[in-house]
Amino acid sequence: MLRGIPNCITPELLKVLHEMGHGDTIVIGDSNFPAASTAAAKGHVNIRCDGHRATELLDAILQLMPLDDFVDKPVIIMNKTERHKDLECTVWDEFKAIVAKHDPRGAGAVDFIDRFPFYTAAQNAYAVVSTTETAPYACIILQKGCL
Repeated sequence: MLRGIPNCITPELLKVLHEMGHGDTIVIGDSNFPAASTAAAKGHVNIRCDGHRATELLDAILQLMPLDDFVDKPVIIMNKTERHKDLECTVWDEFKAIVAKHDPRGAGAVDFIDRFPFYTAAQNAYAVVSTTETAPYACIILQKGCL
């Protein structure tokens, strides 16, 4: 056991967060996100965090990892498709509140991209975290900053 490490951070995830360098990205995917195939597309790692929400992992990761302050929007959320334009995504408010807790830019550090560009960006991530999050459109990419 280590002090100050949230329980949802697995040893594998802690190792990956430590290995990541400035500008590297990590994806937190919901239960519907094709995490294994996305990570495998370019030989990246998929970390399973079953039993945890995406919001819980976001908060835990941001306790340990700074967001990139060399870019305006180091946090990217998957946007709704036209088909789901009226779907309420309350998890987005949770994401923004968690980012605001850890970054002085608050919700200003968050941007949205459409589903398929999100998948493309996710394939370039250093790692993909699988969660059992059931909220719709609860997929997020974080860009690591400097200490």
